[in-house]
Amino acid sequence: MLQFAPSSTGSLIMLAICFLLVCVFEFANGFHDTANAVATVIYTNSLKPRVAVIWSGLMNLLGVLLGGIAVAYTLVELLPPDVLTPPNGNPAVPMLVALFGTALAWNLCTWWFGIPNSSSHCTIGALIGIAIGDSFVHARALGHSVDWGQIWKVLRALAISPLLGFFLAGLLYLIIRFTIKMPALFTPPKADESPHPVIRALLILTCTSVSFSHGSNDGQKSIGLIMLTIIGLMPASFAMNPDHPADRAQLAQIARQARPLIEQYDRYSFKPDALAAIDSLVRVDSPATPAQIRGDVYEILSGLRDVKANPASSGSEKATSDRLARTLRPTVEYAPYWVRILSALCLGIGTMTGYRRIVKTLGESIGKRHLTPAQGAASELVGAGLIASAGYTGLPVSTTHIITSGVAGTMVAAGSGINMRMLTKIALAWIFTLPITITVAACAFYVLD
Repeated sequence: MLQFAPSSTGSLIMLAICFLLVCVFEFANGFHDTANAVATVIYTNSLKPRVAVIWSGLMNLLGVLLGGIAVAYTLVELLPPDVLTPPNGNPAVPMLVALFGTALAWNLCTWWFGIPNSSSHCTIGALIGIAIGDSFVHARALGHSVDWGQIWKVLRALAISPLLGFFLAGLLYLIIRFTIKMPALFTPPKADESPHPVIRALLILTCTSVSFSHGSNDGQKSIGLIMLTIIGLMPASFAMNPDHPADRAQLAQIARQARPLIEQYDRYSFKPDALAAIDSLVRVDSPATPAQIRGDVYEILSGLRDVKANPASSGSEKATSDRLARTLRPTVEYAPYWVRILSALCLGIGTMTGYRRIVKTLGESIGKRHLTPAQGAASELVGAGLIASAGYTGLPVSTTHIITSGVAGTMVAAGSGINMRMLTKIALAWIFTLPITITVAACAFYVLD
């Protein structure tokens, strides 16, 4: 069992390594997810690869800057509060190493074989694994350390979105096929031959929309991961939102309002910790570090989330818990602009370096025939809509899953057939990603903590 004392040399070295790992992970995320946005324009020769990835990177940056942070902290809240802010004051090094080490290793493994696996899937699996590992570290029931309600909410979005991508992209392709009489739309591109100007403009538009929506959703995930790291590096500066100062008296007032909601039901797995956090916050005169206050706020948020999810709670109780949570969140959930820019840069540079494997898989290996401009446009338009809508509702979805399933849907709609060998590889990667990343992250966290 390793202990990382605050401000120790070993702790600072490990945290610096974690910061490097999160940047490398987002760089690898560009191999996988952002490559889906540029696949069609590159494969159809609508844009030169360098121009395509630079343009996609700019749109990703814009999406990150305008997309908010709801998705970022939906993922962060998968972790138990005592993992986010260890009560003994130690930095969350075991969590960060287990998270980035697991997700990065699986991401690189699937990229090496040209399989469009999801970076979101890797991250979520690792986060769930850490939550499970935390329950074993403290010899607690899984229900105490793992917020299953939050996990099922995230997993439902991951499961439903590819199905929607498959059927909606296939339907849109059929609409295009029966309403637009332009043979070039339905002909695979020839090497070194640019498509018709109208088709080229359409594909650039779809690339732009997917890139922007990817930034508004996947970019938020990287924001959440970077924030976890810098809070571990410098908790005194980043544990609380500097633009939303934590007024202890105001927090104490909110905590008092939250107590009757949290303590009246016995089903809450986080109830004892939430009540202890309330007691800590209402002692306004007692000294507390920013990290300790942050930990208390997250404990209360966990309790309020349980109130809202409890079928026994009345409508007014759920509304009150939601209002109190919305008041508390801005004190601990934020992202400086430099974090957003760093996220977009890592994604963009990764795309420029490793896009070729995924582009070839999407263009030539999913169907028995090569991708046509109409198929690419349909899958990307549907993907952009699904990803953007999820990003603004706070649900994390996978760009890779949606775009890949959309391409498969258009192949079926066009009668092109499906390359079962490649589809099997992709399906196996999707099936095994969660159990493998959950197991590896849980074991790594247990050993390191």
